[in-house]
Amino acid sequence: MTPQTENLRITGMQELISPEDLALQLPANEAAAGTVLASRAAIQSVLHGRDDRLAAVVGPCSIHDPKSAMDYAKRLQPLRERLAGQLEIVMRVYFEKPRTISGWKGLINDPGLDGSFRINEGLGLARRLCLDINALGLPVGTEFLDTAVPQYISDLVAWAAIGARTTESQIHREMASGLSCPVGFKNGTRGNVQIAVDAVRSAAHPHHFMALAKSGRAAIAATSGNPDCHLILRGGGGTNYDAASVDAACKLAEKDGIRGHVMIDASHANSGKDPLKQPAVLTDVAEQIAGGDQRITGVMIESHLVAGRQDLGKGELTYGQSVTDGCLGWEDTVAELERLADAVEARRAKTAAGSPADALAEV
Repeated sequence: MTPQTENLRITGMQELISPEDLALQLPANEAAAGTVLASRAAIQSVLHGRDDRLAAVVGPCSIHDPKSAMDYAKRLQPLRERLAGQLEIVMRVYFEKPRTISGWKGLINDPGLDGSFRINEGLGLARRLCLDINALGLPVGTEFLDTAVPQYISDLVAWAAIGARTTESQIHREMASGLSCPVGFKNGTRGNVQIAVDAVRSAAHPHHFMALAKSGRAAIAATSGNPDCHLILRGGGGTNYDAASVDAACKLAEKDGIRGHVMIDASHANSGKDPLKQPAVLTDVAEQIAGGDQRITGVMIESHLVAGRQDLGKGELTYGQSVTDGCLGWEDTVAELERLADAVEARRAKTAAGSPADALAEV
């Protein structure tokens, strides 16, 4: 008798709902599709220099409670409309959390927040929330971590990120090459920007790779390449949001043949994971924009209804407060977005007055 050589450490296996079946249960509607397509087109124009506005991806570090997420979205949508002349605001709706060692993996993996890993339920919650937020006229941005997840929700996503831990992963670069939305690649956790530059270049090319089909069956995906990928500066081994770091990153990108522009993440290593330092980062960024630098095309802000963070498993949770990284509170979020909108207006005035758009390139 042949001894068993596989599944020696698998303790359970259950069937995963197919992307096709989930979409039949929760189909995209005309309103949601319209929001997605309009925002994708707007972000593409910003990234390629056809629109002088700033893309602003703002929202909770992670979604753990769909109700508070919708409450946040209902506040953000009127602000998006009010600042639409200066900012293309996209709500940060993150369902997956990368873990260096262990910890809560996000709403899709563990919607019960209790280690029960009801992934089919989590996929349904994620898709429903994307539908509901888009129905408000507010586009959604997310990070894709598990390469199977895009088949379940990517039709409802206007912008996506590849995180610092996965930017160097070739399968994530290949996945990005087939996504229908713009994609930002973060620099490495130790601050290496070349990793993100290489990722943007790779994702722009066609690829073939093993993937999950809508039917749920294994498939071979062929992509045409994604021309709407870009760099995200998130710090690492120090900060990299200052003018000199922006200049260095843009010159590195141009040296490798891609457009020199960046999105700046005000959180993570740029703020030392201290939400109270995000405004200082954004003040510096706003000053660069107001000074005329056209190469800053976006920002990311971690924000929730209530400032700070809380731990799971330590009693009743505070409504509207992050259970992962600390976030800015709502009032501070409004102030920072207004500051960035003012900076865009100042940049326009400087450009109209005849100042070279790349005046800071010589810093």
